Amino acid sequence: MPAKKKTASKASAASSKSTGPRYWLMKSEESCYSIDHLAAEKNKTTFWDGIRNYQARNMLRDEIKKGDGVLFYHSNCDPLVIAGTAKVVKEGYADHTAFDPVEKHYDPKSDPDNPTWYMVDIKLVKKFPEPVTRDMLKEDPVTKNMMVLARGSRLSVQPVTEEEWNAVHRLAGIQP
Repeated sequence: MPAKKKTASKASAASSKSTGPRYWLMKSEESCYSIDHLAAEKNKTTFWDGIRNYQARNMLRDEIKKGDGVLFYHSNCDPLVIAGTAKVVKEGYADHTAFDPVEKHYDPKSDPDNPTWYMVDIKLVKKFPEPVTRDMLKEDPVTKNMMVLARGSRLSVQPVTEEEWNAVHRLAGIQP
């Protein structure tokens, strides 16, 4: 357990000390919303809604900034992969899906005057020609300790270090 916390705090600390863009991994089930869905959006841009975890919410609300890089991770598929990258084009704002009873992510306790849940807007930068698999991440000396690989790591938004960001691009065979 302590190793997991150390990895998470190392990435978060590295992210918060950076003067340039920071880096994040955002998970989405491929069958619900894939990188291909993002590519098909107008301007290849969407809002990243439906986050209902307080730790992830805090990152969306307080830490993730316009210009930050995003690794787009397909979860709940075989194999699990980083499918490409996006960038944050709008900083955290109230997740309107929490207020609408017809929305999948509706939260009856959420108040528009004092929002509980937040989201950011992201824009597709690059779909990797070949996705980076979890096995590739586990085998690489730079990425083997990424938060996404930690046992029990279920956060849908996670910090990534600049070294991990660059290593993922190297594994994908492209320049960051």
